[in-house]
Amino acid sequence: MAEAARRDIVLLIDDSPDTLGFLTEALEAAGYSVLIATSGHAALSIVNRISPDLVLLDAMMPGMDGFETCSALKADPAAAQVPVIFMTGLTETEHVVKALESGGVDYLTKPINIDELRARIRVHLSNARSAQSARVALDAAGRHLLAIRGNGQVHWTTPQANRLIETATTTADGIGEVAKAAAAWLAKGRSTPSSALSSENGFTFQADSLPLALSLLGTIGADEYLFRLTSANRQSEDELLREHFGLTQRESEVLLWIAKGKANRDIGEILGLSSRTVNKHLEQIYAKLGVENRASAAVKAAHALREP
Repeated sequence: MAEAARRDIVLLIDDSPDTLGFLTEALEAAGYSVLIATSGHAALSIVNRISPDLVLLDAMMPGMDGFETCSALKADPAAAQVPVIFMTGLTETEHVVKALESGGVDYLTKPINIDELRARIRVHLSNARSAQSARVALDAAGRHLLAIRGNGQVHWTTPQANRLIETATTTADGIGEVAKAAAAWLAKGRSTPSSALSSENGFTFQADSLPLALSLLGTIGADEYLFRLTSANRQSEDELLREHFGLTQRESEVLLWIAKGKANRDIGEILGLSSRTVNKHLEQIYAKLGVENRASAAVKAAHALREP
């Protein structure tokens, strides 16, 4: 017997029993699985256990309103990429703007037109799946990428970028600091015509442990900017180790991180390699350096990097 196709999960957040009943029936008839929350706090509790594919959110609720709920959802890494559609009887521009600024992708005015709702859900689910596929592909490619909004909010990062930033910074919110620095650089570029922003322009972020070079790759949507991260010192250090010990490029990268005290697992995540591949590179490094263990290799690398 063929396995049943997975049904998309819609989290419906509203404090009105009538609205919940009406929309649940319509969404289930359209083939969606529906989760119900009658408050923002209840919604956050559900998201801690189950990841929805899309959220329908009432703007006006007692206690934690829809805007606060959306902001809280977007602050949760597990739900940050889930599209949120607001449902509201408020049509003033300030309320629409507030809904979008809190992280919503769309809004519908009450009373809800079911045909319009279904159409918008299909569009946003398709867009979310396309964006997720792109992020998975980037993650698999081992790219060090950071996407931010113009206000310095982190849109998404690849695991490799996260690991590199954690290595370079010592503060709890290193990613946030890097994103804010990137936003400040963007703002400065916009205000200075002579330094117009273009692909491959960038700047250096002076982190505590390791300076980071950020290169602007371009825009990926309205108010979304994509940066590539590299260690600002890594290229010259790689070259030094490569020339000094006769290593390949990948071997010199592995040795550099060994010298910085990183474990094999961390090195694999930073460079996008499997642990087995890191071990194979280490075997070649030990042979070329004439050492038997990583501690000796780290000492020899550190000496080479300190030489004038």
